[in-house]
Amino acid sequence: MTVTDSRPARRRPPLGIGSSLTAAYYGLGFAGLMLAEAGLVLVLLGWVLLGARTVASVPVGPGDGQKRELLILLFLGAGLAIARFLVLPVLLALRRLTGLTRRLAGEWCGVPIAESYLPPPADPATLHYTARLRWLLSDAATWRDLLWVAVNALVGWILAVASAALIVVGAVAFLVPVFSHAVPPPAFPGNTKPVLVILGCAMVATGVAAAPWLLRGYGLLAATILAPADKAELALRVRHLSQTRSEALDTGAAEIRRIERDLHDGAQARLVAMGMTLDAAGQIIDTNPDAARALLAEARDSSVKALAELRALVRGIHPPVLADRGLGDAIAALTLDTPLRIHLASDLYGRPPAPVESAAYFAVSELLANVSKHAEARETWVDIRHSDGMLRIGVTDNGRGGADPACGSGLRGIERRLASFDGILAISSPPGGPTAVTMEIPCELSLPKTSFS
Repeated sequence: MTVTDSRPARRRPPLGIGSSLTAAYYGLGFAGLMLAEAGLVLVLLGWVLLGARTVASVPVGPGDGQKRELLILLFLGAGLAIARFLVLPVLLALRRLTGLTRRLAGEWCGVPIAESYLPPPADPATLHYTARLRWLLSDAATWRDLLWVAVNALVGWILAVASAALIVVGAVAFLVPVFSHAVPPPAFPGNTKPVLVILGCAMVATGVAAAPWLLRGYGLLAATILAPADKAELALRVRHLSQTRSEALDTGAAEIRRIERDLHDGAQARLVAMGMTLDAAGQIIDTNPDAARALLAEARDSSVKALAELRALVRGIHPPVLADRGLGDAIAALTLDTPLRIHLASDLYGRPPAPVESAAYFAVSELLANVSKHAEARETWVDIRHSDGMLRIGVTDNGRGGADPACGSGLRGIERRLASFDGILAISSPPGGPTAVTMEIPCELSLPKTSFS
């Protein structure tokens, strides 16, 4: 489950001609979503009204009481049948559309909105109709979705299309008639060409100037209705923390088992063999000194290999360069050991907390390993930044793309690792490349220690 901050961002919307035209275009996209939502509701209401109209159109005489009761029963049966086949699909489709609205509000409006849907009691595919309908109707988020559909149809579309409408009407209805006789000018007293130019430019300028603010207003309106209440958001947060804690415990237990297995099969086996070799050398050192010296040399080689394996194991747990030099230098050392052409940029002025530092290091290590094994990339770029209380690491390659967390355990493991610190992993990897992976972990940096000795 991905949890985002539902509090609206209050930063100033981007201004400029390009940004304003883009905002107007995004508003039309939201209007398209509104039409899709209204269409789903109208399909449901249309079938109900059609059934009622059909029943009402049957002539009933004054003395046909039984016939009237039969028609009422037929109407109720038709209503139940419609509900059976349409209500659940419509609610699920509305949930997907409002979920898309939440996501686009964060991407287009700069107003992230959290989802707080209740998890299904079991696999939705195995739930029977009544259980699925009860699950949807008992969720307060479903009723917020329905309220949003109503508000969007009444008010939201004005914020969504006002800027585009001003730009299009000003350009087509007022400016085009000045330069082309194919389009008749609007009919009002005093519609001379200078007046048309002034009105058209004013409408276009107003639409362009208002587009970013109207788009932000649409996002804030959506957040007001679709964002979970404080209690629901707190419950969502608790569920997320419980899930990430469970995953962190499972990951820690798996890591302990891996370390135990590596010690048992590697360094421990070599140390046992070395002890047996030294024991054998001690038994023959008086009778066969040459063979004893050979055994001692073998034991020395075994000790060197065991030490190397222990050092490799320690680096896998927590690399010494990470503990001594910090994240930037540790990733720089990691890039030197990777058979890739890597461009590294880092502006860290301090050090993140040790657990965050370790998680970020091993996440980058896993990403570089994936690039080396699967991406067929010629170059890779690693960018490390910290701003606004957020550690951001980007790993980009010019490989063949197609990376998907659902197709492998590596990216899913990175997601679980970052989720323990409320971090997120964003992946853009279209077929053919490039692949861009961005990791964000909320944390503060500690100032580097300075020695005056």
